[in-house]
Amino acid sequence: MAERLELDAVSKVFPNRAVALDEVSLEVPAGSFVVLLGPSGSGKTTLLRLVAGIERVSSGRIVIGERTVADGRSHVASERRGLSMVFQDYALWPHLSVLENVAFALRRHGVATRQRRVQAGDMLDRVGLGLLGDRYPGQLSGGEQQRVALARALVGGVGLILCDEPLSNLDADLRERMRLEIATLVREAGATAVYITHDQSEAFALADRIGVLEHGRLVQVSEPEDVYTHPATPFVARFTGAATELRVRVARTTLAGSSALVELLGVEHARPVAARAIENVAAGQALMLVRPAAVRVCGVTSSECHAVGRVSDVAFRGRGYELAVDLRGGDRVSNVAASARATRGDTIGLQFEEAGCVLFADANANGTGRVSNEEAEADLGPSESSSRHPGATIPLVNTPANLSEP
Repeated sequence: MAERLELDAVSKVFPNRAVALDEVSLEVPAGSFVVLLGPSGSGKTTLLRLVAGIERVSSGRIVIGERTVADGRSHVASERRGLSMVFQDYALWPHLSVLENVAFALRRHGVATRQRRVQAGDMLDRVGLGLLGDRYPGQLSGGEQQRVALARALVGGVGLILCDEPLSNLDADLRERMRLEIATLVREAGATAVYITHDQSEAFALADRIGVLEHGRLVQVSEPEDVYTHPATPFVARFTGAATELRVRVARTTLAGSSALVELLGVEHARPVAARAIENVAAGQALMLVRPAAVRVCGVTSSECHAVGRVSDVAFRGRGYELAVDLRGGDRVSNVAASARATRGDTIGLQFEEAGCVLFADANANGTGRVSNEEAEADLGPSESSSRHPGATIPLVNTPANLSEP
């Protein structure tokens, strides 16, 4: 039976005073698939480990179903929380066969040996590995090992499944196929899932709701479409696929303030662009973030042309081409889709569609400029920089309390 999950003002501060999570509140309805998205150091692994019981909360409360499992005073052990976890590194017992790895998850339920093997075999059939039950993990590919880990998480019939970036070790093609398998199997099992990743395309493909974490704070939680079309902050827009940032001057806003006509700063011979205002932006300088899908190639003399630029790079992407275009004045527009190959140095026109252009207050003025990789790494808490302690490689469901080997 699916379990609801609730985090109420949960914080985690490590002994070195590094704040990994800062009063995060989140409600995950029973049976839903929630993806937590964020870069390294954002706190997503720490959050998952707190829910799993691997780490203790510093303050706040965690509720699974109707039971409080952590509140700063009490802490329910991992194996008593009725959940399972799919790890990035699979965490399979190398000396047990595939069938035995999956069947081990049923041992604590007191299921008879014969019945354990039957249920484990049925689950392996569901993940497409029914014929590989006698093999050992070292004889499987990465994708097959991940499916074994997923089968082990599902076979116990738990109400909550936690997924710790389970696809990050797989190649691109296999990762795409495994996304669908995980989503299908978890939903068929009727479980609640909390899945963490730094891959925005993975998040949009899997989630019923997405939560975006930045430096330990949950900055937005919403449906994937809303996160994409109405990002709460410039950080959310950048991390969910805004490819281009342009400094603009707001020339005119609508009466409701929901859209504006802007002029591109420093771009020669540019025409005003319509954009959606996420924040209240007054007349003056602002920041416009542009989704790749909002940019169209057009003729330089076309009435639809907003700016003219020179092609600086061309990449073939199977369904078409992807261009980088330097506007007259210095700004670069990235990930411009084109149906025909362009030549580096070509002059082309660009049209910006309002739906994919979002406006925020000036980043230099409000201190919300781009977060560098160095800053993100500096913010990396101990839980994410060294999250793979020995206990973290053990499946949480139906595991002995001392986390010893079977």
